[in-house]
Amino acid sequence: MNFVEELTWRGMIHDIMPGTEEQLQKEMTTAYVGIDPTADSLHIGHLVSVMILKHFQRAGHKPIALVGGATGMIGDPSMKSQERKLLDEETLRHNQEAIKKQLSKFLDFESDAPNAAELVNNYDWMKNFTFLDFIRDIGKYITVNYMMAKDSVKKRLGGENSSGLSFTEFSYQLVQGYDFLWLNQHKNCKLQMGGSDQWGNITTGTELIRRTTGGEAYALTCPLITKADGGKFGKTESGNVWLDPRYTSPYKFYQFWLNVSDIDAERYIKIFTSLSREEIEELVAEQQAAPHLRPLQKRLAREVTVMVHSQEAYEAAVEASGILFGNATAEQLRKLDEETLLAVFEGVPRFEVGREELRQGIKAVDLLTEKAAVFPSKGEMRKTVQGGGVSLNKEKLAAFDREITEADLLNGRHLIVQRGKKNYFLLTAK
Repeated sequence: MNFVEELTWRGMIHDIMPGTEEQLQKEMTTAYVGIDPTADSLHIGHLVSVMILKHFQRAGHKPIALVGGATGMIGDPSMKSQERKLLDEETLRHNQEAIKKQLSKFLDFESDAPNAAELVNNYDWMKNFTFLDFIRDIGKYITVNYMMAKDSVKKRLGGENSSGLSFTEFSYQLVQGYDFLWLNQHKNCKLQMGGSDQWGNITTGTELIRRTTGGEAYALTCPLITKADGGKFGKTESGNVWLDPRYTSPYKFYQFWLNVSDIDAERYIKIFTSLSREEIEELVAEQQAAPHLRPLQKRLAREVTVMVHSQEAYEAAVEASGILFGNATAEQLRKLDEETLLAVFEGVPRFEVGREELRQGIKAVDLLTEKAAVFPSKGEMRKTVQGGGVSLNKEKLAAFDREITEADLLNGRHLIVQRGKKNYFLLTAK
């Protein structure tokens, strides 16, 4: 597999330094991508760089994931208008371990293959580097004029809403440049890859290598992913879409991909999966023939959810998705954990009901008219129940005065009432 050709048809190359493709065709090459360890989980904004490393390893080359323990203590000014919060070493180490665990789903770290992936932390080679040594041994090779010319610096210095640029952040590109130099010398790493906003930092690294050792160094960046409507990719109303199920449930993760637009689905399936060109072209043709069936979104959601979570998590997410729109059973509803249950019924009308009344038992007609306004009157509820139009926890309510107790609660807390085909209500015992 030709790595550059593969990335080109997938729409994953923004800039590439001359000579990069020739280097990759010449020999197995080591390349790295830097990952900011500001959280103990990656989010889907990181996935583009991770997929590049995955394709890189598939092409027979050696990927290095660099967790920026040292650079994370500084904060990259690229595309930022404010200085970020700095982290302590204990937090960075914890985040590093969590990130490695996630990366293991994409990259082979464990085998004895010559191109097995490695995880490194730049804090390990920066922590004992004194400030005086750094500015003497590294700073002298890169001029202030060169650093000032970078877009990330110019934007922060000239932007209307900018608070300026601290010396700490100004030095960031030098520290990142030194990472590349260190990896070039100690790991024979000849290529740095990243998002297009990193081009300035990456080329500082190639320049530093050229000026200090005269070594070979190359750069490749991918486009920053956007949505067709101009909105920010990977953001929802509740924030980032995380890879860790503690922060974004597999159900919500699956739903994110399932709900992308047709235009975005066609782009994203090339970027975020390893499906072949032929498979993707077939799916695109299917989508054009029957867009209402959404084969692109369904396959995209499946591939990414299985890759990030598991086949079981994907199947559970599909089953949960069918509860609102399909003929789900009471058994399927009871299988949902509370987080997924609340995610599935997010946005439906909600009522709080007294736990004590459920403990003693309360007639459905009283519960759904007096305690929760699911029906405007007892007469209307009686008529709807007689017509078979009311379900409790996905089971038809046979009698309007059926007693409802704590035993009916899902996860010990919730009741799902369905009026007609589409109207759902969530009742929570307090």
